[in-house]
Formats: sequence, structure tokens, C-alpha cells
Amino acid sequence: MAITVASSTLPQLSLNGLKCEDVKRNGFHSRRETRGQGTAVASKQPRQESYEQAPMYVAVMTYLGFGIVTLFGYFRDFLRAVGLEKRHIAQEREEQKDFVPLYQDFENFYTRNLYMRVRDSWNRPVCSLPGPVFDLMERVSDDYNWTFRLTGRTIHNAINMGSYNYLGFAENNTDFLKTVAAKTQQYGVGVCSTRQEIGTLSIHEELEQLVANFLKVESSMTFGMGFAVNSMNIPAIVGKGGLILSDELNHTSLILGARLSGATIRVFKHNNMHSLEKMLKEAVCSGQPRTHRPWKKILIMVEGIYSMEGSVVRLPEIIALKKKYKAYLYVDEAHSIGAVGPSGRGVTELFNLNPSDVDVMMGTFTKSFGAAGGYIAGKKDLVDYLRGHSHSAVYAAAMSPPVTEQIIRAMKCIMGTDGSTEGIRRVRQLAENTRYFRARLKEMGFIIYGNDDSPVVPILLYMPGKVVAFAREMLERKIGVVVVGFPATPITEARARFCLSASHTRDMLNQVLHHMNEVGDNLCLKFSRLKYPSCPDLGDETD
Repeated sequence: MAITVASSTLPQLSLNGLKCEDVKRNGFHSRRETRGQGTAVASKQPRQESYEQAPMYVAVMTYLGFGIVTLFGYFRDFLRAVGLEKRHIAQEREEQKDFVPLYQDFENFYTRNLYMRVRDSWNRPVCSLPGPVFDLMERVSDDYNWTFRLTGRTIHNAINMGSYNYLGFAENNTDFLKTVAAKTQQYGVGVCSTRQEIGTLSIHEELEQLVANFLKVESSMTFGMGFAVNSMNIPAIVGKGGLILSDELNHTSLILGARLSGATIRVFKHNNMHSLEKMLKEAVCSGQPRTHRPWKKILIMVEGIYSMEGSVVRLPEIIALKKKYKAYLYVDEAHSIGAVGPSGRGVTELFNLNPSDVDVMMGTFTKSFGAAGGYIAGKKDLVDYLRGHSHSAVYAAAMSPPVTEQIIRAMKCIMGTDGSTEGIRRVRQLAENTRYFRARLKEMGFIIYGNDDSPVVPILLYMPGKVVAFAREMLERKIGVVVVGFPATPITEARARFCLSASHTRDMLNQVLHHMNEVGDNLCLKFSRLKYPSCPDLGDETD
């Protein structure tokens, strides 16, 4: 038997604190999960999560729709091959036919024959700030979406239901942005150096101390790009001889970082504690393949809120398992920091957990803070190690001064250290908007995924034809939405993803819900077979 002893640069946490039997039951799960002697684990998740299955006919029609599209795609490829239809897609030149192909023809089949026909539903040009309403540049296509041309007209004041502006800090209110303007005049807009050379400014150090205080941890470090926080720091934390246990729905940045690390990667089912514990048990008992030596390090990687599902990590149970098997825990709070918890401190506050139980706390400033970049936070030993070993810290340019000040002013507002209650008002408003919008959609009969506390609200559309029809119908009603389909989601689970904001007024939400109700009836999108009680007004609920 191989016993895992974590010999790593990460600080070792004590095993006292959270006990499995002290964790309350998850509201969505009707029974405790039994894991063997002394391992009954349940969740303290405060609200329910729903994942209603679609009726069988919906799945059949979805597969049938993709089948028809595929058949027509092969027929159109035949027409292109014989010269009856023009080829628009990039292809190899005839004189390069003996070279290794740059463009794989079959790999572009989906793009040629499905995505191009519905491409107008994505990448729409925006010509205003991403506030609760925004302006879109009108465009048309004369060749079935292979190319677009702008008409010169603007769609004004469309309700923005797609941006990650959770707390409404992506704003142009001059009263709120005075300090940002002042720092821009003082420092300029660029640093033109890395943090390790001459790119560390006083406001960078101020921000890192502020982030540590906000998260209630020892130390933190910040980076100019959120994606690179995961992709460039994970290889510095774990490497060859280590094991990464990754949730199957983790973001691409986490997946890329895991692959670049050289560690062995094993994927457990989404938010499934049985699957995670089985892998942990096997890793501890069997060790590495062939040699059966203990893993140098076992790192569990999860997200706070999963951006496609709207689900919240079952953090109390994961922490209990991590302590039991002496693993490390990496939590990506890109969508949860600022957006959940009574004071916006993320999933640890949502579950009333000690932040020190999470070894690596990661988050981004691109969503709740209306800025750019991200952070790593935790023990001081961890942060000091990453300052010298993270490619993001050593080689990337330092964060822009006006961006840094924007984060500082937003975080101070949330914490209330700016002398106002505006920040906590926005946190509570976001929670109220989230509960209201989710409850209304359920009443209407839509199938929605995720946790009741999550401001990410996926609405299942299923069929490929309904996805593009929904996006076009909503835009005609001056509502901007994000629709997502295969391969970003399972082939039978195409969806629209709504992101709530504290800056959305009740009138805006009611207007969106009114049009959702009409479009849902017109396109037959109300697939839910569950009945929910009518909630006349959720506005009086507070955290």
C-alpha cells in the first residue's frame, strides 16, 4: 500500500476543524451519502440545485435535428467538391498538397455546415459599456454569414443579460471613477515592465494587501490576465509525479494549466463526492502507475460557480475529503468572488467556512469588479514561492495602473472601507435579483440549471434550431442574450446563459421575463414538467 505524503512547496494545513458529521445536509439531496466507516458527508449548501431532465421526445428531436444537419452537410460538401457551390472556408493550396495539411477538412465540417449558418448569433459588436443596457452595431450578411457588413445603424438601449457585470462596477459614473482618473494621470496607462524588474508600483502592493484582507488570508498576488492565473500558475504548483483530480466541468484555463504541469490528470464527475472519494482512495492506496510510489502531491481542482451550469461547488464535503486523504485544494472563484456570500466574499463565506481550509484561492477581477486580471491567495509561503516560480509573475507585464485602481475602489466599496454602504447594497441587490429571476423562470415552465444563489442562469433550449431562433427573437425585442451549444455543451443540452447584475432594475427584469414568456410560448421552450408555487414578490428577502 502506498501512503501519500504531500512533500511540496505548498504550506501543510492542520487536519483539525471541519468534521464530516458536523456538516449539514444539502437541500437538494434527500439523504446522506454513505462512504464507509466514519465518512458520512453532507453539504451545508444553503439553497437547492435543480437539474431537471428533458422529456424523451426533446432528446429524440435534438438528435434528429443534428442528424438532418449532418446529412445536408455531406450533401453540400459534395456540391462544393463538384464545383456547384462556392468554397468559402480556408483550404490547402493545390501546390502544397504533399505537405502536412494545415487545415483538416473534416475537422471543419461542423463549422462549415452548421456554425456558419447561425454565426450571426455570436460575436456581435458592442459600441457602449457593458452596463445593464448597451448599444449594438447592426450588421447583415449577403452570403449566409460567411462575411458581415455593418449597416451604420445602432441598436440602442438593449437590455444586457449576457455580461459578467455582477455588481455593476463596469460603469462610467464620473463620481465613482474620480480615483481611477487620478491614478491614470499619476501613473499613466501602462507599466512597460514585469513585476520582478521595475514594474511593481505602490498601488500593486496596496491591492495585494487589500485582496488578502478581503479574503481573510495571509497573502495574495495579482496578475494582469485572469486566464493566465490558472494556466501559468498550476504548473508552478504541481508537476511530474503529482496527481490532479479535476472536476469534469472545469474551465479551459484550469484544464490547460493541468496539462502544462506534466502531472497525471484524472477527472471526477461534476460535484460528485462518490466519484471524488473513489479516486482519492485509489490514489492513496495504489500510488503512481507501475511503480506504486506515493504521489508527490494530490491537488483537487474545482470552481466556486461553474459558468455553464450555474452550479455551486460542494465545498464543505470537498474540504472534508481533502483533509481525510491529505490532499490539497485549488478553488477557482472567477464567477463566485463578489457574487455570492453575505458580503461578497465568495463560496467560503457562503458556506461559513474558514478560508484557510482552501490551500489555493484563485479569482478574477474581470467580473464582479468590472476590471481585468486575477489573483492567487493563501498562505504567505505559497505566495512567496509563486512570486519566483510563476511564469505569469516572472514574464508577464504588470497590471495597468487604472485597472489596478478600479479594482481597489470596487473592493473598498464592497468592504465598506470607502465610508459608504453602496457595496453591500449591490451584493444584496444581486442576490435579490437572482432569486427573483430564477423563481419567475421556474414558474413559467422553463428548465433551468444551477444553484438558487448563482447569478449564472442557464435556460435549456436543447434543439439547434431553437438556439438561433431564440437569440434572434430576443435581439428583435432589444434584449441581448448569450446562447451556447455543442461542442461547448453536451450535444443535447444547448442553452441560453443569463447573467444577473445588481444594476438590473426590477422593471428591466420584468420586461425580460415578459418577452421570455412570449418567446417561450412561440418557440415551445417550456419543457419543465414540475410545478412551482407562485411567488408574488421576492423583493423583501435579504441575506
